Amino acid sequence: MQYSDEELIKSLPGFKNNYAEVNGTVLHYVEGGEGQPLILIPGWPETWWAYHKVMPLLATNYRVIVIEIRGMGSSQKPLEGYDKKNMAKDVYELVKKLGYEKINISGHDIGAHVAFSFAANFPEMTSKLVILDTPHPDPGMYQLPMLPILSANYTYPWWLAFNQTKELPEQLLAGRMSIVIEWIFRNLLKDQNSIDEFDKAAYAFAYDSNDGIRASNAWYQAFPQDIEDSKTYGKLMMPVIGIGAAGYEMLQYSLPNYATDLQFVKVEDSGHFLLAEKPEETANLIKGFLG
Repeated sequence: MQYSDEELIKSLPGFKNNYAEVNGTVLHYVEGGEGQPLILIPGWPETWWAYHKVMPLLATNYRVIVIEIRGMGSSQKPLEGYDKKNMAKDVYELVKKLGYEKINISGHDIGAHVAFSFAANFPEMTSKLVILDTPHPDPGMYQLPMLPILSANYTYPWWLAFNQTKELPEQLLAGRMSIVIEWIFRNLLKDQNSIDEFDKAAYAFAYDSNDGIRASNAWYQAFPQDIEDSKTYGKLMMPVIGIGAAGYEMLQYSLPNYATDLQFVKVEDSGHFLLAEKPEETANLIKGFLG
């Protein structure tokens, strides 16, 4: 199957697929490169493949480890454990199993939630934190409008509410998840060619099952718990950078509440999926920040 991890990895020389049993589940991760460890975590509706354009660029400087969080891609899809604090523990146990004492960590979208939670819960293991376009859930999420605001110049995030619903989404979408994936990329990309039909098919292949939809929706259904957990976190003391495009203003609004050593960079002329739209610029910003 051309969209399997075994086939996809062939386009990335020097990288390999691995699996590890951690925290009561099994995670799939892809690793390659040499240097200090750099954990990369993708978000919805993507997989490790979201980083395929930046992985070779970062692997010249770092040991790159792209983790599919619980419920994503080839990782297991258990029935529970999708609060970001527990998913950060998944990553923590994997990092320990790989023998690292300290890592740099970056995440995009839902992956940014997990990366932030890792830094908040395991600060002694976090050298630097890179947040890509999406802050961790906090009480401000309760202010998101239930209806689109007339004439507002933004894409109404209906999927945040839809994905809260249990059982119905997989009943409606199993076998048809490609419709949602097509809509999301059409509406959240500036450069429509940056994620091509092959990429979309690879993501649909990963999500297009009852379990794939159920587990990925569980990331969203955990938001109320994530918000409560966010209230318990002290300020992060390690260096943090928020690299944003469509989500730049959200990062500016949220991150100062949680970090002391903080900088921001805006990626111009990109939508939400900056790893696909601006891979060289994003990789260079990460390298410049990590050193």
